[in-house]
Amino acid sequence: MPNDVQDVQRPVNPFGGATVAARPSANAVAQTDQQRAVAEVQAAMMIARTNPRDPIAAMDRILNACARPTLADAAVYTYSRGGSDVTGPSIRLAEAMAQAWGNMQFGIRELEQRHGESTVQAYCWDVETNTRREVTFQVAHIRHTKRGSTRLEDPRDIYEMVANQGARRLRACILAVIPGDVTEAAVAQCEVTMKTTADTSPEAQARIVDAFAAFGVTKDQIEKRIQRRLDSIQPAQVVSLKKIYASLRDGMSAASDWFDPADHESGAQKPDGADKPLSAAETLKAKMRERNAKSAPVEAKPADLAEPAEAADEPRAD
Repeated sequence: MPNDVQDVQRPVNPFGGATVAARPSANAVAQTDQQRAVAEVQAAMMIARTNPRDPIAAMDRILNACARPTLADAAVYTYSRGGSDVTGPSIRLAEAMAQAWGNMQFGIRELEQRHGESTVQAYCWDVETNTRREVTFQVAHIRHTKRGSTRLEDPRDIYEMVANQGARRLRACILAVIPGDVTEAAVAQCEVTMKTTADTSPEAQARIVDAFAAFGVTKDQIEKRIQRRLDSIQPAQVVSLKKIYASLRDGMSAASDWFDPADHESGAQKPDGADKPLSAAETLKAKMRERNAKSAPVEAKPADLAEPAEAADEPRAD
């Protein structure tokens, strides 16, 4: 063979001498995430220690927030337990207190979702004092109603179910971290705000009826609850209805816990003024109609007319 074939140069890989970086393994990725999380926690604690909260200023922020009517109306709920009414701060007030208290981290995270249920964690962490409260719980993708149970398939329905259940646990976590006397002062300020700004105008009465109509509560049921007509409602009763509405909205209770069942005995609606007491003239007319009905002659029944014929068929005794 000619030597020309041996002299042919082989192709050279231009990256043959380059250093190949090792691909990160799954454990390396996990270690990186863990290190980043540790660095974030250390940074948060260092910033909190550098900028500690002023309890007086924080308390002033909470009380000023509770002086807003929009927050006060949704800040307190009530529900019935053991024959007595239990009142407490709602999730909206808990979030407002955590924001104003400062150096707080709180939230809800979904850890996993499988087999028709979600594993959720609610947490609240006071970064300054390193006080932490967290709750891990299961949320089944099932909606329970009076008509039965329905399995949820829509991702939006599942998200709303998880958020609703998580909000209750988050509220408990926040209230466990924030001092109790701070919570009591915030609730008391909300009570004062609601009583001061309670609106009893006709427009406010219409808004009350519309708000409770979403839960199947009628105007008559509201009037039975407050033991008076809606147009004569008092500010204290407006406050009570706002607490009940907050409880229904947050799912802490049902409408049947507060209101008597609606009267559905007759399909037709009662005319206006049907529940009002009768006047003296109307009472006299009703008695006269009843007296005339009693004195009217009674018509003979067909069975009464047939009795003589039946008697005629009986054998005669000789």
